[in-house]
Amino acid sequence: MQKKPEQWASKIGFILSSAGAAIGLGAIWKFPYMTGENGGGAFFLLFIAFTIIIGLPILIAEFIIGRGAQKEAISAYQTLAPKRSLWRFIGHWGVAGAFLLMSFYSVVGGWVLTYSLLSIPGMIIGNETNYADLFATITGSPFLTILGHFLFIMINVVVVSFGVKDGIEKTSKILMPLLFIFFIILVIRSITFDGAMEGLRFFLQPDFSKLNTENILYALGQSFFSLAVGVSVMVTYSSYLKKDVSLPMSAASVSIMNIFVSLLAGLAIFPVVFAFGLEPTEGPGLLFIVLPEAFAQMPFGELFLSLFLLLFLFAVLTSSFSMLEIVTAAVTAKKQRSRRTTALVAGLLVFFTGIPAALSSSSLSDVTIFGKTFFDASDFLVSNIMLPGGCLFIALFVGFKMDKQLIQQEFRYGNQLGDPVYNAWYQLLRWLAPLTIIIVFLGSLGFL
Repeated sequence: MQKKPEQWASKIGFILSSAGAAIGLGAIWKFPYMTGENGGGAFFLLFIAFTIIIGLPILIAEFIIGRGAQKEAISAYQTLAPKRSLWRFIGHWGVAGAFLLMSFYSVVGGWVLTYSLLSIPGMIIGNETNYADLFATITGSPFLTILGHFLFIMINVVVVSFGVKDGIEKTSKILMPLLFIFFIILVIRSITFDGAMEGLRFFLQPDFSKLNTENILYALGQSFFSLAVGVSVMVTYSSYLKKDVSLPMSAASVSIMNIFVSLLAGLAIFPVVFAFGLEPTEGPGLLFIVLPEAFAQMPFGELFLSLFLLLFLFAVLTSSFSMLEIVTAAVTAKKQRSRRTTALVAGLLVFFTGIPAALSSSSLSDVTIFGKTFFDASDFLVSNIMLPGGCLFIALFVGFKMDKQLIQQEFRYGNQLGDPVYNAWYQLLRWLAPLTIIIVFLGSLGFL
């Protein structure tokens, strides 16, 4: 008897799960420190522009590929691309990218898990605590980083084993709204600190003199990282979607939520950074240093920090679910193996692959690849090469190779959008997205 295919139970479940896949570490952890390192307000403005005119059209394209084929990433391209066509490799590129992305993403997830567990008995906030030193201690411990990395992956394995509707969707529908509420509370407190206005100016007032071609590439990569496009995660997610759901409207909802959470992250972080004399260029540890500093100044700060870290952990998990799901779905579709067994094996492979990144702040801190630690090299490879590359391939595939009638059908299901909207999206995808990606990438390499 053939197994019934996976499917989302509701439209809102799909949107929140897709938003969870997009938001996670991209908007909450990575966006603030990337903004801090790359010019503040000008970077934020570029990020918004790239998200709307490049990321959103590609997100719609991934949705169309997945629901049009009704198959996970690898099988979708094999179904839609001509036989013996090189376009079929896009799915494999995506699965490889998601696998590598999760290998270092789960390291940060382990940091969040460690902080969450330490915050419950009140071991984070203290009168004499130096939060920068605390972060260095946690990330510099091989035992804690490896343990956190492993436990984070095992949580993913358990949830993905239950499938889409009973695992990913139910979790996302509860946790994502709670995260929004707590973020708004944190923003209100942050902007009331003395000196907060300087942080707001840094974040919201663009200074384009600080931008260069490398910053622009990072802003483009951040928009892709935050939307989870380029590795065909959204192809897999949309393959579980019913035909009565509007793909453009769903993609717009995900993009708006992503920008909004990024805005909240900046409003929560940068006022505290400047109010307490911290450096916005602190790097990956910025969030873990600033959050305890902010909560320490609040009544019941330890309780609020614990609750926020737990919700942040769940947001990170909803994002990582999508990465493990794309690998699990690809293998189960091809090999007809148990979802639980496949999720476990895939999770263990991710764990072992990510060990060098987990040890990049301790045992392997002196080992570099082109001047970068294993963690930074993995991040650079995924964010600045694999994600833009995947987005370029997807834009060209849908824009020039995929059946146009199927594209139009999938674009128009569940909505009343007319030809002008469809044509505008199609031209953005076909010309502006590929040209922008190529120009920015060549500029970052020094060819322009």
